[in-house]
Amino acid sequence: MSTTGTDEWKKTACIICSLNCGLDIKTEAGRITKIRGDKSHPISQGYICEKSQRMDYYQNGADRIDSPKRRRPDGSYENIDWDTAIAEIAEKLAAIKAKHGGESILYYGGGSQGNHLGGTYADSTIKALGIQYRSNALAQEKTGEAWVQGKMMGVGVHGDFEHCEVAVFLGKNPWQSHGFARTRAVLREIQHDPQRAMIVIDPRKSETAAMAEFHLAVRPGTDAWCLTALAAILVQEKLTANAWLEEHTTGYQRVAEVLQKIPVAQYAETCGVEESLLRRAAARIASAKSVSMIEDLGVQMNLHSTLNSYLNRLVWLLTGNYARAGTNNAFVPLLNLSSVNRDSTKVRKAPTASAAPKPWAKSPVTASKVVMGLIPCNVIPEEILTTHPKRFRAMFIESSNPVHSLADSKRMREALRKLECSVVIDVAMTETAMQADYVLPATSQFEKAEATFFNLEFPRNGFQLRQPHFPPRAGTLTEAEIHARLVEALGETSERQYRVLRLAARLGTTAYGLAFAWKSKRDKKVARYAPVVIYRSLGATMPARLAPAASLWGICQVYVRNQAAAAQGAGFGGNPLMAGNKLFDAILGSPSGVIFALSKYSDSWKAIRLLDNKINLCIEEMLAELESLDSNLPHKDPLYPFILSSGERRNDTSNTSIRNPDWHKKGDFGILRIHPQDASALGCAEGDWITLTTPRGSAQAPIELTDELQSGHVSLPNGHGIDYRRADGTLDRRGVSLNELTNTADRDPFVGTPWHKYVPVRLEKAINPTQERSVA
Repeated sequence: MSTTGTDEWKKTACIICSLNCGLDIKTEAGRITKIRGDKSHPISQGYICEKSQRMDYYQNGADRIDSPKRRRPDGSYENIDWDTAIAEIAEKLAAIKAKHGGESILYYGGGSQGNHLGGTYADSTIKALGIQYRSNALAQEKTGEAWVQGKMMGVGVHGDFEHCEVAVFLGKNPWQSHGFARTRAVLREIQHDPQRAMIVIDPRKSETAAMAEFHLAVRPGTDAWCLTALAAILVQEKLTANAWLEEHTTGYQRVAEVLQKIPVAQYAETCGVEESLLRRAAARIASAKSVSMIEDLGVQMNLHSTLNSYLNRLVWLLTGNYARAGTNNAFVPLLNLSSVNRDSTKVRKAPTASAAPKPWAKSPVTASKVVMGLIPCNVIPEEILTTHPKRFRAMFIESSNPVHSLADSKRMREALRKLECSVVIDVAMTETAMQADYVLPATSQFEKAEATFFNLEFPRNGFQLRQPHFPPRAGTLTEAEIHARLVEALGETSERQYRVLRLAARLGTTAYGLAFAWKSKRDKKVARYAPVVIYRSLGATMPARLAPAASLWGICQVYVRNQAAAAQGAGFGGNPLMAGNKLFDAILGSPSGVIFALSKYSDSWKAIRLLDNKINLCIEEMLAELESLDSNLPHKDPLYPFILSSGERRNDTSNTSIRNPDWHKKGDFGILRIHPQDASALGCAEGDWITLTTPRGSAQAPIELTDELQSGHVSLPNGHGIDYRRADGTLDRRGVSLNELTNTADRDPFVGTPWHKYVPVRLEKAINPTQERSVA
């Protein structure tokens, strides 16, 4: 936990994508000066990509906040002290709860790609305020997939790409977006092994598609036709694993009945992929000893996104690719982020249409489906900008930037200003913070104990607690401390809950565990607000800057009880209290990370949470959409004839926590990629500027000509268009803020995920900025 510059390498992790690869860093004078891969990290094993080199631009952003802020009536902000901020926020939110109920407060966020520990403490604030509705970025991306896998299996799965014979990438370019350990190294291994193959389903000839034996270059928005054709070929040509299906699944006959009727040639024509190529790809999948398949935002933020998730699973399940090496398996997380995975020991029947609705199963105004405990991001403005008596009246936003990252930024800004109270916790003055009533400054991810719960590997799964390497910036607090103060200000916890436990903690974690069990039975608040109670008691006995890691003690205790077999396989078996303590100690003492789960492939069957551990293939809602596909062809608007894929991952993109654009060293920022034929028709050449217009807004960008895209299809990068306030007060925006162009109405009918990869746009040649200045 060194705070000064030394020549030693220190352990941490990258915060750009969900893999959070282990890093070795050197620091000097408050800066991260050198970065390399951590070979001791149990999952990434020294692997990194070029994006990891941008960590210091996050740590030392000029727009970091060092005091709580309160919005003035004129829209400016004034600094206030922490006591005032906590007291006023608690008073205002408590008043809203008293008048309208906790269900009138929406909690959004809980952590970005690298900081999830704060979210464990937010749970206490959520309970103290009686909050019933939540949302975060997962509701933009993964809720369709989660809904489907909940109906089919009741558990999350992940592909074993390191060992698979055939890897299928659906709407995904893992060369840039990663998604599994040591991604680029594994891709090269598959590419150069003549016994293995890659199949990529993507409109664009991406870096991964260029490596693949099969590139199914679908027309934008037609992935569902391609996937349906693949599944239909498997059934019609009798390529399915019939004995396996009979033993391990239910509902196959109903699915086969629908797929038998699919006109494959017609669907091939619709999606723009040659029928012969589809049949060869289907045969390769069917003949392989093992297939791993993964989907991503290319289909999850596109037309028919939930159906795509269903069809994805049908393809690998119809061929029996589950619960073996090289196939998809049920990973064991340390902490379940999805309600799909909660109560992991509970077996439930396959969902039925007649099942009684659960409380809070739909959003209060639009009655949108709540999946993974999250309301759809695209409906948030509609849940606020209304006179409906059940509308949201306050938002608590943590480590997230919905004004920039959710559809229709203009409408999101309007919604935030309509609220009676809005609170943001963040390290920087983000676009969302600029609209909030209160802004609370958090310490950075390198100034406190931090971690991520995106732990998806199988059969070995790892977790890393990252140590702090810089002192906290003056005026900031950890999320753990912020939530503890809020819960206390709301009158929910005090020394009455902490005192005995703090004394027990001084005797060690065994005494603490026994005392916690005793106390929680006698004081319901101890269990209800466990993260804050543990932080105030056990955390008080830990090194000061490791105190935010105290909630991991409780997480470890729950984990070893719910996932005893995987924990025992990793060496954390036996008496649950002792096993949980052993895991907690291992996490604290392993700066590169620890293997917390070691599973057997057969465990993937035990993880299926449907009756008799069988997979349910038949989801009637999905089959109904499948049968109506031909009446729902992608719509082309003559006023907006091009299709924009917004948010393409590239070498020169980062996530929006890296707000300082100075990391971008070469070329123009925010380039629009376009096919040469389309550029020529617009009278444009390489480097010219184009105006993009949608029904919601317009923007300008320089262009790059490429035949990787189909004619009529254009793309813009993710993570650009940020309003970065420099040290001298000037505002620096580079690139396009994509959600100034998108529309909340463009969303999946089942779970409300946005269609960011299918945005109709109009393109016109613009005056280059340099030309405009010379004319002026």
